[in-house]
Amino acid sequence: MNVIEINNLTKDFGNNKGIFDLSFSLKQGEVVGFLGSNGAGKTTTIRHLMGFIKADSGSAKILNMDCFENAYSVQEKIGYLPGEIAFMDNMTGEEFIRFMAEMKNIRDLHYAKELITYFDIDTKIKIKKMSKGMKQKIGLIIAFMQDTPILILDEPTTGLDPLMQNKFVELIKKEKSKGKTILMSSHIFEEIENTCERIVMIKDGRLVADQNINTIRNEMHKHYEITFGSIEEAICFQGIYSENSDRQENVVYLLSKENVNHLISELCKFNIVDINARYQTLEEVFMKYYGGSKK
Repeated sequence: MNVIEINNLTKDFGNNKGIFDLSFSLKQGEVVGFLGSNGAGKTTTIRHLMGFIKADSGSAKILNMDCFENAYSVQEKIGYLPGEIAFMDNMTGEEFIRFMAEMKNIRDLHYAKELITYFDIDTKIKIKKMSKGMKQKIGLIIAFMQDTPILILDEPTTGLDPLMQNKFVELIKKEKSKGKTILMSSHIFEEIENTCERIVMIKDGRLVADQNINTIRNEMHKHYEITFGSIEEAICFQGIYSENSDRQENVVYLLSKENVNHLISELCKFNIVDINARYQTLEEVFMKYYGGSKK
């Protein structure tokens, strides 16, 4: 059964802004990365799933309930972190967490207290005196404390330092082990690679990719940085791979997916000083869909 199901969802704000004929789904226990540049339609899609917006056409369903028509029932099943969190600045972090717990009818704050300790935050500070990272921790605690079967997280690590980003990744893995269904919008590609099994990517409000992350990894090219003994040799070698290479002096930068044995057989004809290799990153794959390049 699909826990989250979006079918031909359309919301047209005019001037080519919105989402258009968007379809994808998540099965129970899936962790899916939702990618797209700013303005691509990620937050608009998420707001439909939360029942905040009524679609022009198409449907958004969670646990087979229409997200707009059954918004209250749907929201009870979701731990939600918005991209822009509306805080009550005069409250302390603890007061705000308790306030949100009452709103969500959460009586047992045991998990909230665990999360406060886990994220190492002083909740007795007034929110107006908190840094962006501290506020983000409060938002995460509120999203996770209800211990819902579904998590929808919009840019969850904004403002967090690298240590806390790593702690967030570990928390996602823990929630995944419980069988939770997680849709996570993010610009931090390493975070997506480390937590998600599928990637859904949109551009200008339209779906451009929906792939298993292992499939993407298998299709990734390798970057080679090859240092030749002379500029002349570098020029000669680049002539073989002119479409997929750049050169600076005696160093050739090659992007290739071909069998490494064939490449080595070609390199054996030259005097090689040094060679480095790495796979493309998810960010570089992302840039391919957006018509850019990242070297």
